[in-house]
Amino acid sequence: MMIQVHNRCSDFSSYRAARVKSLFNAESGCNFDLEAELPADDPGWKIGVIVGPSGSGKSSIGRQFWPGVGISNLAAGWPADAPIVDAIAPAGDFNAVTGALAAVGLGDVPAWLRPFHVLSCGEQFRAGLARLIADPPERVIVDEFTSALDRQIARFGALAFAKSWRRLPGSRQCLILTCHRDVVDWITPDWTFDTATGTLTKEGVQRPRFDLEIYQTNWQFWPIFEPHHYLKMPLMPCARCYVGVVDGQPVCHVAMSSRNKGKGAVEARGCRLVVLPEWQGAGVGMRFLNAVCELNLQGAEGSRFPGRPVTTIFHTSHPGLAASLRRDRRWRQVSANLYGEPRARCFRTMAVSNARKLAETPNATAISGAAYGGHFRAVQGFRYVGAEGVSA
Repeated sequence: MMIQVHNRCSDFSSYRAARVKSLFNAESGCNFDLEAELPADDPGWKIGVIVGPSGSGKSSIGRQFWPGVGISNLAAGWPADAPIVDAIAPAGDFNAVTGALAAVGLGDVPAWLRPFHVLSCGEQFRAGLARLIADPPERVIVDEFTSALDRQIARFGALAFAKSWRRLPGSRQCLILTCHRDVVDWITPDWTFDTATGTLTKEGVQRPRFDLEIYQTNWQFWPIFEPHHYLKMPLMPCARCYVGVVDGQPVCHVAMSSRNKGKGAVEARGCRLVVLPEWQGAGVGMRFLNAVCELNLQGAEGSRFPGRPVTTIFHTSHPGLAASLRRDRRWRQVSANLYGEPRARCFRTMAVSNARKLAETPNATAISGAAYGGHFRAVQGFRYVGAEGVSA
């Protein structure tokens, strides 16, 4: 489809306008012309990108690209008196909404409970993308894509949205207009038109890569991650912590304790999995968790039980993480509880455990009034079986 842009405005003849024309040999600033042959009528693509500097005609092309389809404003239509979890697809399924938020990298649960206008720019951008994913139109045009964002959040937000959009059923199409070239490789679009050069590129691009290093540590890094964890609970005793690092910066965290399976058998128990917000959507969370659980399964050096291969049990009430674990064939779901254990019973159990600890260890510190349970929170349990356990 040939798209022709011919923008016109008045040719001013004021003193300053005339002087600018004389100084810079500029005949006129009133005309802008651009022609582009673009695949607007081709149903065979999912994501297209128009990239170029400001003022190069991106928005003008977008307004003509699909007649009757205007440019979407991700910041419009949000209620000021409702959290975003209520504002996104109000008549839709709860799991679909939370899944969309997690899918675009907005996995910071406390942010779900805030209205749109109090979110940060990065959170607002991802919330807008989540709304598109949860209630997707057949065709959508997004302008100023990632323009007001920190560039790292922009790249991973673009990656998360592109993956989520491609998973949508049907032949839905999204046209992205952006002046930032750094996000194009992360989007991996089906085609790209550069308004600066007038060239259309349909060859696929290779998504950039980064290396994640994993270190075993203690709880010293937890204060960095704690504000982004959806539960406020005491730290697990005798746990080993693992931190994922990219270019010297910590980006994800998980702790591994132990669980008695009976008859002398034990397995690792993981919790406190957190990916920092600026890295959510990059796919590091599941890869990081799987890598640590594989160490346990192999009994490798650095695992929870070095030299002793063990499985890992992991519990979560995060809908997005639970969905990811169910999709990964290296994990098997083993439980799903709606209610927490009775808090009174936990008081008794911990009191007995505390008394035994004081009797066995003279210098031990007494703990009183501690108990878990009593919550109304759906907790789902999963066990890591690894690649070899997939066919078992």
